Amino acid sequence: MCPVGSGDTPETVGPGPGGSPPRTTLAPVPAPDARPDASGEAPLGGAEFDVVGIGNALVDVIVQATDSELDALELPKGSMSLIDLARAESLHASLDASREISGGSAANTLAGVASLGGRAAFVGAVAEDRLGEVFAREIRATGVDFEPLGAASGGTEAIGTGRCVVLVTDDAQRTMATYLGAAARLDPDHVPLELMARTAIVYLEGYLWDLPPAIEAMRRAIAATHEADGLVALSLSDPFCVERHQQDFLDLLHGELDVLRGNEEELVALFGVGHFDAAVAAADETGVLVAATRGARGSVVTTPHGPVEVAAEPVDRVVDTTGAGDLYAAGFLYGLTHGSDPTRSARLGGLCAAEVISHYGARPEVELRTLAERAELL
Repeated sequence: MCPVGSGDTPETVGPGPGGSPPRTTLAPVPAPDARPDASGEAPLGGAEFDVVGIGNALVDVIVQATDSELDALELPKGSMSLIDLARAESLHASLDASREISGGSAANTLAGVASLGGRAAFVGAVAEDRLGEVFAREIRATGVDFEPLGAASGGTEAIGTGRCVVLVTDDAQRTMATYLGAAARLDPDHVPLELMARTAIVYLEGYLWDLPPAIEAMRRAIAATHEADGLVALSLSDPFCVERHQQDFLDLLHGELDVLRGNEEELVALFGVGHFDAAVAAADETGVLVAATRGARGSVVTTPHGPVEVAAEPVDRVVDTTGAGDLYAAGFLYGLTHGSDPTRSARLGGLCAAEVISHYGARPEVELRTLAERAELL
């Protein structure tokens, strides 16, 4: 499948399998007054932003650890566990040679979009404390628009800015212990509906479904985005998150989501099947554009002509898999909003993921746009 030209209009390509809704081939339709991004191109449909993300505003505290240390800390390897403030402060203080980096799944994706030259904005809450300043300073430094939610100030000092202690073992696996803090304050009144109307794609973080007030906030964001003819994308975030909210996520596939991103384990859990091929078949039946990552085996993306496998980008050495899915999403979403078909967008996502797993941390260390241009993916 060839990428859609930048001057083409969106093309509806027949009904999906099983009579599901027709899929749309995405292409930018520049408006005369559209504000271009750093690449000089206007986002999809002339929107001001390529991607606006809503998620947990967290500071990643990254440290190298051994399997025995994980056992001693009673943290299941490869998982994400929610912890309280006392536990977070205890872990933070006990770990040597840690790095503090602005993080959070959706925020990492937006940093990747900005590194590709796109326009991105983040919606999330931090406290008025040192880590809140770290988060705001670093996400803005990546080129992402960010204004802390008003309700995140006043009284949140006792709660503190959310943080994720990321323990990375020698096999590049990461184990996360997360204290949500001020990030858990997201509620429906915090959703800037006018911002939802100014973006091509709104990207929702699946972890937010663990917070009841945030669920209604997400639904308001979905309605406002669709009313303005924007697209809504969801990250499944974590297999345990999928297990907790399987029915909610399945319900979203019926008219509320346009794009779904998850990894192999998450997709299998979502559809309640025994293996990945069955999950892909079920995803293809929904008519939703689905991108499923498989680590070293690359990814699979649904297209109007059926699922397509996309090979992983070669990496000399995998150092830390933190942020791999987030950066894949950055490339995939940026590609969709700038005229690439799903397969080419998946290749761009793989390129971005390869960069971030080659070093510690969940943010790119080189300009992704330069890498993408060298690979002739833009």
